[in-house]
Amino acid sequence: MNDEKIAMKCHHFETNQCISCPHIRLPMVQQLEAKSQKLATLLQDYAVANWSPPVSGKDQGFRNKAKMVVLGAAHQPILGILSPSGVPVSLCDCVLYPLDMQLLLQRLQKFVQQAGIPPYQLNKSKGELKYILLSRSEIQGEFLLRFVLRSTQAIERIQRVLPQLLQAFPKIKVVSVNIQPIHMAILEGDQEIFLTENTRLEERFNDVPLYIRSKSFFQTNPQVAAKLYQTAREWVEERVNESNEGQVKSIWDLFCGVGGFGLHCSSENTQLTGIEIEAEAIACAELSATKMGLKSVLFKTFDSADFALSYVQQKSPDVVIVNPPRRGLGRDLVQLLLTLAPETILYSSCNPDSAALDLQTLCAQYQIAKVQLFDMFPHTDHFEVLMLLVKSH
Repeated sequence: MNDEKIAMKCHHFETNQCISCPHIRLPMVQQLEAKSQKLATLLQDYAVANWSPPVSGKDQGFRNKAKMVVLGAAHQPILGILSPSGVPVSLCDCVLYPLDMQLLLQRLQKFVQQAGIPPYQLNKSKGELKYILLSRSEIQGEFLLRFVLRSTQAIERIQRVLPQLLQAFPKIKVVSVNIQPIHMAILEGDQEIFLTENTRLEERFNDVPLYIRSKSFFQTNPQVAAKLYQTAREWVEERVNESNEGQVKSIWDLFCGVGGFGLHCSSENTQLTGIEIEAEAIACAELSATKMGLKSVLFKTFDSADFALSYVQQKSPDVVIVNPPRRGLGRDLVQLLLTLAPETILYSSCNPDSAALDLQTLCAQYQIAKVQLFDMFPHTDHFEVLMLLVKSH
């Protein structure tokens, strides 16, 4: 039997302990077909010049980020989730994580026990440790470990047993504590305290160095993300060749995060402006640009819509890249883009439903030249879509 047609099995799903991957019983081929059909339905009212085949990666061991709720008690902590029936379930062996990540998560359960940190109980407003957040770089297999605490009281306990953990897992390069004092299921707070000299992990997609740091967004499926960024680069290069201009003179990368799209699509002679509201992501993007030797680069901590509004009367960039959050661009930013009227818009979306709403207005002035689906989130209904929009003349 063809491996592509074999469905994956997960004992957590089979026993109804975790339902985060509702389509895990379906072979990947069928999952891709269903997602492609959904995308085709969303875009059925638009003339798409070119549909590229969907891109997928591994069906397990692909995630580079774990967000674990800390449950149970200090003497018997559980890292995972509450099941649909309200029972704590350890997800340290979740097959979506690489094996080295699973082993570290299992060790972290023991770490919490050794440190004697009581898990936070939302229903009682008691305890200290709320979440453990773990990120992994694909290129080096290194880790960024974050403890989300209610207060600073447990930091000393973490520091007391941390040397043993770092000796057992030398691939842990960054450790920090995030303070989230609010009595709500909010993932993180404003205060970040680093317990290591290193504050970020280096990653590399294609030939572009990128950095993972606490609070800054980073794609969770590195294998597919690398293909996504490379496709964006190729589409912009093709667009340049078609226009006979030889180069892209200016690019705006809105919602730029750590700079993945803009840095892939730029060259030495391109004026790149990246806008992101999270300051830590901007610091990472600046470091990447420096490593690449790019000098005509400006990354700013700013709201993307406010930035576009402040520059709307100036010369339009050749290319605008947008990678908005799940809510999409929204009416105001779409209208600003129509006023700017760049020749090319590269739109990456993790929520095709909101992207389709944005297209209702954008396609009054733009044609959809290319569309491609990227299966960033196997076994779920979610996927990423990349679209190349070209100004109508």
